[in-house]
Amino acid sequence: MEANSTSKWCLLCLFLIWGVQLTQCSVTYDNKALIINGQKRILFSGSIHYPRSTPQMWEGLIQKAKDGGLDVIDTYVFWNLHEPTAGNYNFEGRYDLVGFIKMVQKAGLYVHLRIGPYICAEWNFGGFPVWLNYVPGISFRTNNEPFKIAMQGFTQKIVQMMKDEKLFQSQGGPIILSQIENEYGPQSTNAGRAYMRWAVEMAVELGTGVPWVMCKQDDAPDPVINTCNGFYCDYFSPNKPYKPAMWTEAWTGWFTEFGGPIQQRPVEDLAFAVARFIQKGGSFVNYYMYQGGTNFGRTAGGPFITTSYDYDAPIDEYGLIRQPKYGHLKELHRAIKLCERALVSAEPTVTMLGGYEQAHVFSSKSGDCAAFLSNYHMQTAARVRFNNMYYDLPPWSISILPNCKNVAFNTAKVGVQTSKTQMLPTNAKLLSWETFSEDLSSANDDSEFRTVGLLEQLNVTRDISDYLWYLTSVDISPSESFLRRGQHITLTVQSAGDALHVFVNGQLSGSAFGSRENRKFTFTGKVNLHAGRNTISLLSVAVGLPNNGAHFETWNTGVQGPVVLQGLDKGKRDLSWQKWSYKVGLKGERMNLVSPIGVSSVDWMPESLFARSPQPLTWYKAYFNAPDAEDPLALDMGSMGKGQVWINGQNIGRYWTLSANGNCTRCSYSGTFRPKKCQLGCGEPTQRWYHVPRSWLKPTHNQLVVFEELHGDVSRIALVKRSVTYS
Repeated sequence: MEANSTSKWCLLCLFLIWGVQLTQCSVTYDNKALIINGQKRILFSGSIHYPRSTPQMWEGLIQKAKDGGLDVIDTYVFWNLHEPTAGNYNFEGRYDLVGFIKMVQKAGLYVHLRIGPYICAEWNFGGFPVWLNYVPGISFRTNNEPFKIAMQGFTQKIVQMMKDEKLFQSQGGPIILSQIENEYGPQSTNAGRAYMRWAVEMAVELGTGVPWVMCKQDDAPDPVINTCNGFYCDYFSPNKPYKPAMWTEAWTGWFTEFGGPIQQRPVEDLAFAVARFIQKGGSFVNYYMYQGGTNFGRTAGGPFITTSYDYDAPIDEYGLIRQPKYGHLKELHRAIKLCERALVSAEPTVTMLGGYEQAHVFSSKSGDCAAFLSNYHMQTAARVRFNNMYYDLPPWSISILPNCKNVAFNTAKVGVQTSKTQMLPTNAKLLSWETFSEDLSSANDDSEFRTVGLLEQLNVTRDISDYLWYLTSVDISPSESFLRRGQHITLTVQSAGDALHVFVNGQLSGSAFGSRENRKFTFTGKVNLHAGRNTISLLSVAVGLPNNGAHFETWNTGVQGPVVLQGLDKGKRDLSWQKWSYKVGLKGERMNLVSPIGVSSVDWMPESLFARSPQPLTWYKAYFNAPDAEDPLALDMGSMGKGQVWINGQNIGRYWTLSANGNCTRCSYSGTFRPKKCQLGCGEPTQRWYHVPRSWLKPTHNQLVVFEELHGDVSRIALVKRSVTYS
């Protein structure tokens, strides 16, 4: 009995010790803030997405975020990367989620893990794996059992991985928050609301020991915290008075689409928006993005989203600090941290100081005092009297007074140098160009299958390639009058996106493209037909799958028809419902031309033997040695048209030198910001330079492979370095 009592007492002591440890590592919340280990915190966070950079870059990015005054690193979890086929997982290299989180932990920062698993993020298919679309009976993001089973399975997989590695704060790890779903609110219907409630219950039952959030979900049920995304969130209030005001996406800029300009957000306005949110009682701000990175390979969604995901973030795509955005925000964070005790202890009192001017004052019982003096006028500065002192406020600005007397920071007064980036030549020379041409003459010979009518592209390709061939033939009678007159007839092809190249008898007859705003488009062009059998080859090209919108998985892609010949003696001929052959991908893809091992040299044609005039649908290969120094590198693709590029077998991404169309007028920081307000690069290629990670290079004999769809000039491709100076 005595031994048994001793055992019970020891066991009780262990439980008590364990309970103390859990209490010390707990994360809760009240109406003012998240409470971590019993302490209310004002937290600054930044989105850095692990697959949009390389593991060799992670430590530097995280340290720069910490040095910039961040407390938290925020990342989505990318389902389609981690489960490319059902039940087969990949967490290696750029996909090493656990390794990334542990690196954040090593730096002494927290993590907000946005599992989703729908993420939007301008990412291919919104982060969903394409195989999910072909689960019988499935319907995405609604009260649908097949979808819920799959979603729950992946969410459980990620949560269990984190638990196994003891990465939740309740286990002593860095993860203080998790997100379920993403920006679902506008899609809520009866079935949607039932799904949303299920998602909350499913997530909470996983027992992470840290709070869950739902962004842009006004009716998120307890205990989930509903949060705000946007350029401004000062208007936002959580749906219950005992939840904190959290801003999960403070947009630092905007994404870029092929054919559009570069969107920039002045840091004065971003700082103003953050200070405005904090003065209204906000306590958590996450910058989306803090470092945007690169959409390597075919990961960009949208469609038409560029390979660069720079986002005008404080740290640029290459990992370099962007000034003054980085430094000005760092000073903002420092000033607000000086106010932290007052901010988390008291509700603000608001006093009008003028027609556009206000004072938000936080005074705690312990004597802490912090004030925010605001001028909302967009053009006119103001002098205000506060606490018997006078303060000058620039237009559209907020001054922060951590002791209610001295100004520590004003959002419109930038005291940081401005960085200037240049793309400079390197000593790397691209040598020994060789080519390989797609063989259009044999297109019908090796087609995968034939059927009557036009098929939807994704249903055929399952996204293993951007490319799908639609192939058919047309017999032309020698008696056709257009032949006697030496004329051409017109071919019209209607497509649901994204790009189309039309070949007749092996010759390019023209191309047509959609846009992000209007994916559907029509090719109309004169084509050269001859008497007898003619081949019509339509190469439909995806530029990333849809990533948002109600049931985007049901959107059509590819040639939808009708496909019509006009100008024949008998009038129009609709080819849509005749027999078509289909071929997924390119011959060069099937031959794995991008592999560093590659195919035998016989399959490539040396430069001295091929015609100098560029031809469409051509593969190019060259070699180069890594340049000296350690500057970030990029490929200058300004001389090219459209295609993809690989280095040592790694897909750099899609390139397209489409000229940017926009309104690049003078930009002012003051006044409500929207993406079209501050644009750059009009009339220039939307994206000219493509990030080449240093870690992908060897000292010598690096292989560059380019697939060009149009008529690019590879002789002018160059490897350049990104240099930053400050003024």
